[in-house]
Amino acid sequence: MDRIFDLAIIGGGVNGCGIARDAAGRGNSVFLCEMNDLASGTSSWSTKLVHGGLRYLEYYEFRLVREALIEREILWQIAPHIIRPLRFVLPHHAGLRPAWLLRLGLFLYDHIGGRKLLPPTRSVDLTSDEVGKPLVPNRFTRGFEYSDCFVDDARLVILTARDAADRGADIRTRSRAVEIRQADGIWRVTVENMLSRERSTIQARALVNAGGPWVEQVLASGAGVNARAKVRLVQGSHIVVRKLYAHDRAYMFQNSDGRIVFAIPYQDDFTLIGTTDRDYEGDPSKVKASDEEIKYLCDSVSEYLAKPVKPEDVVWTYSGVRPLYDDGASEAKAATRDYVFELDTPGGAPLLSIYGGKITTYRRLAEEALERLSPYLRSATPREDFTPREDFKARQGWTAKAALPGGDIDVSAIPALTAELVRHYPFLNAAHANRLAHAYGTRAAKWLGTAKSPADLGQSFGATLTEREVRYLMASEWALTAEDIVWRRSKLGLRMSPAEIAALDDWISAHRASLANPLREAGART
Repeated sequence: MDRIFDLAIIGGGVNGCGIARDAAGRGNSVFLCEMNDLASGTSSWSTKLVHGGLRYLEYYEFRLVREALIEREILWQIAPHIIRPLRFVLPHHAGLRPAWLLRLGLFLYDHIGGRKLLPPTRSVDLTSDEVGKPLVPNRFTRGFEYSDCFVDDARLVILTARDAADRGADIRTRSRAVEIRQADGIWRVTVENMLSRERSTIQARALVNAGGPWVEQVLASGAGVNARAKVRLVQGSHIVVRKLYAHDRAYMFQNSDGRIVFAIPYQDDFTLIGTTDRDYEGDPSKVKASDEEIKYLCDSVSEYLAKPVKPEDVVWTYSGVRPLYDDGASEAKAATRDYVFELDTPGGAPLLSIYGGKITTYRRLAEEALERLSPYLRSATPREDFTPREDFKARQGWTAKAALPGGDIDVSAIPALTAELVRHYPFLNAAHANRLAHAYGTRAAKWLGTAKSPADLGQSFGATLTEREVRYLMASEWALTAEDIVWRRSKLGLRMSPAEIAALDDWISAHRASLANPLREAGART
């Protein structure tokens, strides 16, 4: 326990991993613990969007929308393999928001965030354009088409953690902070391995509480802080159905209750529908989509689509709890999505707690968190035991320019990368190569290596998942179970049968000893 980290972070969601990456890149020694898998909480249960939040303009959240719009293009450029542009169709619904208000909102959306790469808004004649074909005939005649981006949220978190580890951070999953104490101006965090139940203690000069829905429980672990801010837990549920239409645009549907629901092309053969907003009480790990929410989402899109969506059409549901800052809003849908920091210095050592936030602004949140902590951290110069990549200099704002692992390509290069994989590995079909290009970017070839045939990739588990990929995910991306692999490192669970997923878990259990010691506490370092 002699080592003292510059920064310890509790929570392995997008905010915690974003702070870990930024801090490690500035030359700070970083420790992060997550009680479950990375992105296993709120961060993997989003609507999968990097967006400005068009509806937040109604609540006068201009600063948040502007910041999110700026971040939208930054994130797309540093992770073009897991983030892609997406056009949204917003039909005008007579009796709800007037057309002039929609036009005004979209004008602001196009101009307040410095949009440079994404195409602008256009008006759409829904009676003649292909995007009007899936809609109820003659009910919607005009609409608007605007730009945002789609993101693989869980992979965003995992690749952010991977980059943090590559830069020297100590990432420990399945490790829960059970006690927090301070002595002589140093934080002492006792961490319990959730698999072995072994405990260890680390020391750090500064501490970040990125516990998400559990932010208040972390403070109750002995930190000696009486929180002034409060968290508001809001449940958001989603459903996935078979592909509802042929084109590649998404829809933003307005509801009579003032909420909006998205219908988004998902994983090639599916449509993602969400989300709900309602206050949640209870254990955040137990949240699940209710029958009422499923019916609400089906009814919402069925008001617009010519072919109604029914609960029996649903092939998968997921639900998460958003840890919003409690600003006293009367309704969950009106609660701010902005982030709030609470900085305490009991005994002299800083503890920064994070309330709220959204996927799109995680990188900027990390920058601001480190700005708040900068008086307590060492100067941002590389440590003697860590050599940054040649293209990197430890400085503020560096994360806006440095690609996430596999993202060192142009934003339009995924088709070329897919074609290159097929050329080098002709045994891959186009769909398989495209999946790998989107998941791993330029790092796909790292684990494909010198493979010459499917046999070289080892056992096949179904839906193009092979032994070599599983071994890579366990050695380099902290995966420990089939669930980690088929629902967070990928969404292959949509295509694999329960028997195939169970067989994968059995294989992992049988081969665990040979899988590059995946249970090591310090996490993967390759």
